[in-house]
Amino acid sequence: MSTTVVVTGLGATTPIGGDAVSTWEAALKGVSGAATFTGPWVDDFELPVRFGAQLTVPASEMLTKVQLRRLDPSSQYALIAAQEAWRDAGSPTPEPTRLGVCMASGIGGLWTLLDNWDAMKAGGPRRVFPLSIPMLMPNAPAATVSLEVGARAGAHTPVSACASGAEAIAMAIDMIRSGRADIVVAGGTEAVVHPLPVAAFAAMQALSTRNDDPSTASRPYDIGRDGFVLGEGAGVVVLESEEHARARGARVHAEILGAGMSSDAHHIAAPEPEGMGAARAIQEALDVSGLTASDIDHINAHATSTPVGDVAEARAIHRALGSDIASRIAVSATKSMTGHLLGAAGAVEAVFAVCAVRDRVAPPTINITEMDPVVELDVVRDEPRQLGDGTRPVVALNNSFGFGGHNVALTFRSAS
Repeated sequence: MSTTVVVTGLGATTPIGGDAVSTWEAALKGVSGAATFTGPWVDDFELPVRFGAQLTVPASEMLTKVQLRRLDPSSQYALIAAQEAWRDAGSPTPEPTRLGVCMASGIGGLWTLLDNWDAMKAGGPRRVFPLSIPMLMPNAPAATVSLEVGARAGAHTPVSACASGAEAIAMAIDMIRSGRADIVVAGGTEAVVHPLPVAAFAAMQALSTRNDDPSTASRPYDIGRDGFVLGEGAGVVVLESEEHARARGARVHAEILGAGMSSDAHHIAAPEPEGMGAARAIQEALDVSGLTASDIDHINAHATSTPVGDVAEARAIHRALGSDIASRIAVSATKSMTGHLLGAAGAVEAVFAVCAVRDRVAPPTINITEMDPVVELDVVRDEPRQLGDGTRPVVALNNSFGFGGHNVALTFRSAS
């Protein structure tokens, strides 16, 4: 389908900002969101990792007491980001049956599940909160957002680990291009900064263990990287057919050109080491977008800071774009600042990609002391970098990959 899809709204709540605007400003300044955990549970366990990337502005400062009591944190974060994105889009009033939601989560309502299990063990079934199931179900954030905006064209929840947020945006493009909706609120959310996931990821040796220096722990592409920093948050975009957006006079942040998806069928928790699956997703994104490798100005890489994953992605970029071009594209690894937001990561990084093409600037990658020589990419380090020469639109590629071998690539272009 050739329907042009544009981005008319942005929203986020992250470890480096309470909204999309402050998050983007912090990213351009190279602010780290990682710090020692402050939750009351920290002293209850001898966790091998005692830091992460928690929200800058707690949900308790953004929502009502009723919302906080009846929504799992994953839905709370989704609601905060969606409310901002909807306002940013001008609070449109579409026909409800032409309005959709695609809101992803990698894990879902973990806090609700585990808190109520603890309550039941301590006091029996009468201690279980009556709304536990609608709070913990993975589609709860999508349902919450659809209730908020009155969406009746469909509310969907892709679950593909750390590619979930990007896959939700890909589904939203399809909803508009297939004619099911004129506007779709899309994104991802995650709220699993909890001792169990910390212990589990640490047991897999997936997390950095730099307990004494959290702010420099997430270091994609650095030769001393030792794992990712667990984070939390949400990112949301409002996608709209260009025809619908122009008819109501909406401001357009950027055009979203297309998406590519693939699967590795290689390992439950490790990427295919040569990046073949990821390369197929990138190539498909270019094909459906009508782009060639030479059109790409910027890549917001998945780049979690794991020793294996960063190299596999670099190989995928070279495989899909060709080494001559791949080594000249400005690459940003924003997880160096936000940490890894799992199911929200792809959506927050899509917000970054939209801002990058809109403002024609690539955010920096922080914490690289010595670049891994195996990673032959032009990584934007320490300071932001201008994109393009102003004579043509700027195009960005956004990569997201997840446990289970899920690969998603999205493409964005500056608005004409």
